[in-house]
Amino acid sequence: MRLRILDKYIFREVALTFVFSICAFSAVFIGSGTLFRIAKYITDYGASLQAVVKIFIFGLPGVVIWTFPMSMLLSTLLTFGRLSSNSEITAMKSCGISFSRIAMPAIVMGLIVSFAAMAFNEYVVPWANTAYRNVLYYEIEGNTGMKSQEHIILKEINGDKIQRLAYARRYDADIQQLQGITLQEFNEAGKVNTVENADYAEWNGNIWTMHNGVIYDITEEEGKSEHMVRFKTQVLPISANPTQIVREQKELEEMTMKELREQIDILKTQYVDTNKLEAELYQRVTVPMASLVFALVGVPLGLQPTRNSSSAGFAMSVVIIFVYYALMTMGNALARSGVVPPMLAVWMPNLIGMAAGAYLVRRASR
Repeated sequence: MRLRILDKYIFREVALTFVFSICAFSAVFIGSGTLFRIAKYITDYGASLQAVVKIFIFGLPGVVIWTFPMSMLLSTLLTFGRLSSNSEITAMKSCGISFSRIAMPAIVMGLIVSFAAMAFNEYVVPWANTAYRNVLYYEIEGNTGMKSQEHIILKEINGDKIQRLAYARRYDADIQQLQGITLQEFNEAGKVNTVENADYAEWNGNIWTMHNGVIYDITEEEGKSEHMVRFKTQVLPISANPTQIVREQKELEEMTMKELREQIDILKTQYVDTNKLEAELYQRVTVPMASLVFALVGVPLGLQPTRNSSSAGFAMSVVIIFVYYALMTMGNALARSGVVPPMLAVWMPNLIGMAAGAYLVRRASR
């Protein structure tokens, strides 16, 4: 498909409005959320100017990522509404250009924004969320002690091969104890050759000591146990101290997609419910892809009779965004409860949006 002057014109108009929309929506979110939290940190904890600036900067990526789909919808609505009200769409059609061809630059931009948002959500947002949490917990709240956590996972990797994997159902910071421990040792081929289970492990200042456990030697045949030895105490062969263990654990919003997939695989081996993590994993794709969905919906809706008013286009975008995020919230609830498979539940809003967008584009093309 040859890039024409018309394509460049439409693409530029959509892109300029998109940048404006990003700024507008970000300002709304920052004003209604981030600034209130910063004010709370100042009044409750006496946060310093340096910490406040850090919180503001590190909080921006988490806000901006949600504005990409909204901005794509508003930019297509306003751009095509203006083109239609100025009779530019009519002039294009009179020259024999089909509506689908006119809409193509905006849809291509929606696809570009989707992939850019996916990369941003993978490489920038998790890092920023981790930095945000560290500033809040250690600099503003002034916490020096470690906090208790669920589902502790520790890995020892040599090169690109995993040597040891430790899992604990809970870490109790008050008594420095890991509870419900499973330790897996891997051979050079990357297969499990030893599994150790213990009720708990205590930190004595230098090492972790496991209590009341069992050691299984695993054969290569069908993963069966060849030998089993019970023990009352056994050294847990991990070098991380309690501080390192807690700091290595990440919240869901701090993990990349790769880390989420690894976490899901590990937790499944321990028969832990992973619906929440799977919903988060699929949402890392569906939220960025919503930019393409909103482009499909926004282009034909921009041609509706209400196009003469920019405020009407903004109001229409608010209604569509509300419906989409209501469906997304419902899908997340269904996924996390296990009523519907996580992939289907999380993708539901996008599938509905794509179907609606395809119908609207087809109708506008007639």
